[in-house]
Amino acid sequence: MPKEYDLVIIGAGTGGYTAAVKAAKEGLKTAVVEKDREGGTCLHQGCIPSKALLKSAEMYREMQESAQYGISASDVTLQFDKVQSRKDTVVEQLHRGVKSLMNKDSIDIYKGTGRILGPSIFSPRAGTISVERNDEQENAMLLPKHVMIATGSRPRQFPGLEADGTTIMTSDHALELNELPASIIIVGGGVIGVEFASMMSDFGVEVTVIENTSRLLPQEDQDVAKEMEKSLKNRGVHIYTAGNVLEKKYSDEDSVTLQVEQNGQPFELTAGKVLLCIGRQANIEDIGIENTDIETENGVVVTDGAGRTKETHIYAIGDVRGGMQLAHTASREGINAVEDMLMRMPEPVDPARVPRCTYSRPETASIGWTQEQAENRYEYVKVSRVPFQALGRAVVQGKTEGFVKFVVNGANDDLLGVHMFGDGVTELISEASLAMLVDAANTELAETIHPHPSLSEIFGEAALAVENRAIHF
Repeated sequence: MPKEYDLVIIGAGTGGYTAAVKAAKEGLKTAVVEKDREGGTCLHQGCIPSKALLKSAEMYREMQESAQYGISASDVTLQFDKVQSRKDTVVEQLHRGVKSLMNKDSIDIYKGTGRILGPSIFSPRAGTISVERNDEQENAMLLPKHVMIATGSRPRQFPGLEADGTTIMTSDHALELNELPASIIIVGGGVIGVEFASMMSDFGVEVTVIENTSRLLPQEDQDVAKEMEKSLKNRGVHIYTAGNVLEKKYSDEDSVTLQVEQNGQPFELTAGKVLLCIGRQANIEDIGIENTDIETENGVVVTDGAGRTKETHIYAIGDVRGGMQLAHTASREGINAVEDMLMRMPEPVDPARVPRCTYSRPETASIGWTQEQAENRYEYVKVSRVPFQALGRAVVQGKTEGFVKFVVNGANDDLLGVHMFGDGVTELISEASLAMLVDAANTELAETIHPHPSLSEIFGEAALAVENRAIHF
């Protein structure tokens, strides 16, 4: 006989396990089905391992440049095997933490592949879950009142340039490298591509980036994208925007040669490795969607603002429903879905209030509309831009590259967007996120007292600069 639950979640990534903990704390009997490891892509193939490697790359570069701080470090040696070992230790520590959270709240975990079945004698509606166990335990049948699809995504493949895991890689493969290549071509200049370009450059790899749009980070404000490209080029990264990979000309175990086109001009590029960073594809196959009335469109599950599919007792959250494909978005969507199950009518996630971060060196962080988007939506837009060079703390730290940009509605002074490029901005963005949540005006941020010396002072200066009243710039 099937085991009954209030909620069964397929997938224990960031969105899935967060929703499970929320549901269990609300008194819902909850189970999670996960075919791999708790924590999902973010913990094991994405956010956490990449940031661990980025930290090591940053430390390596800063030690090489330590003379500016009066410290001689002439014999700096990169031990990449120990870099990878540290990354694995970080991931494993956090993995234990996720499992502990779920165990503490008495969430049942089924290790295996979960599939949604159609109506049966146990349930007149679609939603019974079959679990094909990974281990030797007998397969299970689960009968939930609600189902949540949180199966995440995987790296998208490039037709004709499919990853082999050796010379042509996805981000999954790149995070497990045993040794660094001498050179690498990164196909795609979005967030993932830029992070790997920064990391590999800091590790001493010769890096080339090919981006098919007119600029890097095409979803970000143009000023941020421009500064990022300038910064990477200054570090020796070769960048081809408006570039397209036409075909793979040659490859062996030591190198790959690509036929590339830029502005109608064909040429060849050769490197030791190729890294594909062309987006992610939702995992909607082999989970039983065909047994339901759930609709899909462009490879993702169609939902309403609360995450409900056409089968209203079945929800979908995170990458599987498209959208921003960020771990913190998935977490909020999972919490909101549980709130909706409890009839609390949560506010849908507003993309304009979700912070976006790139953990390169320097970092980018943003929230809300870009200047171009705002000018297309509002009649009168005001903009300010203040450089970190104006801050004492930035000068002390030797990290003066970058700026903060405010985009404000000229009609009522409401904050429409904040765009940042510089050291530590992924931590600073939370103040902007709170300001957007409470519909703060730039004048309110100008009145907020920030500690001195601190990087956060730049918010007050940028707010004042909207009205040409900046004190220190």
